[in-house]
Amino acid sequence: MNWQNVHVAITGASSGIGEALARELFASGARLTLVARREDRLRALAAEVGGAHVAVRDLSEPDQMTSWIAEAERALGPIEVVVNNAGAELTGCTDETSIADGEKLLRVNLNAPLRITHALLPAMLARGSGTIVDVSSVAALAPPRGYFWYAASKGGIAAASEALRGEIAHRGVHVVTVYPGPIHTYLGKAAADALEQTFWLKTAPFGTPEKLARLVRHAIERKRPRVIYPYLFALSRWVTPLARWVADLTAPPPLPKSHLPQNAVPKKLLPPE
Repeated sequence: MNWQNVHVAITGASSGIGEALARELFASGARLTLVARREDRLRALAAEVGGAHVAVRDLSEPDQMTSWIAEAERALGPIEVVVNNAGAELTGCTDETSIADGEKLLRVNLNAPLRITHALLPAMLARGSGTIVDVSSVAALAPPRGYFWYAASKGGIAAASEALRGEIAHRGVHVVTVYPGPIHTYLGKAAADALEQTFWLKTAPFGTPEKLARLVRHAIERKRPRVIYPYLFALSRWVTPLARWVADLTAPPPLPKSHLPQNAVPKKLLPPE
């Protein structure tokens, strides 16, 4: 695939996986639309990668989920690759989590990518080309304790992504489903801080956003159906009953609010990246 001048839109681009993807795809020659809530971080990244189009949006707000698309396409032409990466984190005891926070997470992690895909898909199908990348989580494959709302959202987007790939496989539009495991990002630290610091948590393999970004680029270029990283977690897909048993056995339980360490990232709905 020749990335030169391909218009790529990345949600949740202000940090973590989205930021790494922006750098990776810019280096390959793509033109970027960066979508996120934090304008200062977006503009700094846009300047670093040579003047990407910036769309400051809060994807937990329904009227902002797709309102950036028309302006982005006027600026850089049709969106040929969209990366539905924006995500919020909510890890902890389910009975201590508010319905409002849980439903806000669902809007960011599930409703927004579904709406964005629905908005962009007709033009991609008409052109007979395009790529949709959905960033889910290994929590969709083997949901661990303390991830009631998060696992629901990531399981939902994974199922939708896998279903869409089968539906449009022969119509020229490719779908990549990404299942990150533990990754060294702010949201990754927040999730770890909200869990009991067990042996399993301390020894779990962590990946880097930069390596994941390279794997996603390769999947787009080679039309691979999915990315699971770190690689150990690929077992979760092929031996789901075993992965479910291992998750039940080893996943650290969430810490009640009264037991959180003082230096932990605040245990609440964390903003989308």
